[in-house]
Amino acid sequence: MSRSRLRWAVGTTAILAAVLLAAAAFPAGDGDLLIRPEGHPAIAWWRAASAPTRWDGRKTPLADAVAWRPGAVGVEWGELQLGGPGEARALRLIVVRLDPAKSDLSLAWGLGTRPRWLLDNAPASAALAVNAGMFVDALPWGWVVIGGRERLTPGHGSLSSALVVRRDGTVAWIDGDDLSSWRGNPDVAFAFQSYPTLLVGDGEVPSALQGGETINLSHRDARMALGIDRQGRLLLALTRLDLELPGADRVPLGVTVPEMAAVMGALGARQAVSLDGGISAQLMLRDAEGEAHRWPGLRRVPLALVATPRR
Repeated sequence: MSRSRLRWAVGTTAILAAVLLAAAAFPAGDGDLLIRPEGHPAIAWWRAASAPTRWDGRKTPLADAVAWRPGAVGVEWGELQLGGPGEARALRLIVVRLDPAKSDLSLAWGLGTRPRWLLDNAPASAALAVNAGMFVDALPWGWVVIGGRERLTPGHGSLSSALVVRRDGTVAWIDGDDLSSWRGNPDVAFAFQSYPTLLVGDGEVPSALQGGETINLSHRDARMALGIDRQGRLLLALTRLDLELPGADRVPLGVTVPEMAAVMGALGARQAVSLDGGISAQLMLRDAEGEAHRWPGLRRVPLALVATPRR
């Protein structure tokens, strides 16, 4: 075995051992999701066996546990410990709320001969930067519009959603893959699709996430999701493995798609969709003092969403 492979094997073994130790400190029942508010015992706030099929915007223990901090103009953010079954025993959840009325949004095309966008490519004026869409090989999946020009044609599938930003900066959210009324619309500044959809309509969990064979409901991964709440704010959530081991936060272990739908619903999203997670997930935000907080990915991506404070 080569030295690099040996180091990888040793490191992975140590991380998995730490996950098992975390199970004793942060016990979750089968199918439970827990939070540990600062200075308080862990609380079970979601159970797979009795999972809501609709999130109606009422307060939840998860939402109450977020201590929102001021970011750059138009941005609020927070972190908390999240725990679940198996490999999800020790996670950190990073959440961001962004007011589109106070932010100028743009879509960065990070594709040449290969994907090339990283957080380092975000402009110094950015209040927020995050990978956007879902990626298939080197390309974003589905519809992409930048500067009013259609770069990629729509993808098709019932579990797809699209974010549209009009030229006046207002935001539209589209459930499903019918984009006929938006294609060629001169009012569209930029837009992109992603999948799988997590919440539709007014907080409803798609039936495919409640069972069936259209999507893998048991796969665990580091997750990134984008949604819109009932106040019209964009809502981002990122999960990372949370262990005191170098590199552990880059290991793609975490929650399932239905669990991420629950996270978004409990945070107050009415509509939500997954963004590319795993080693693609990357997020940067600036706090109220201008300091950048970064959660880098391990690979370059072809598309990114960037927000700068509106002047």
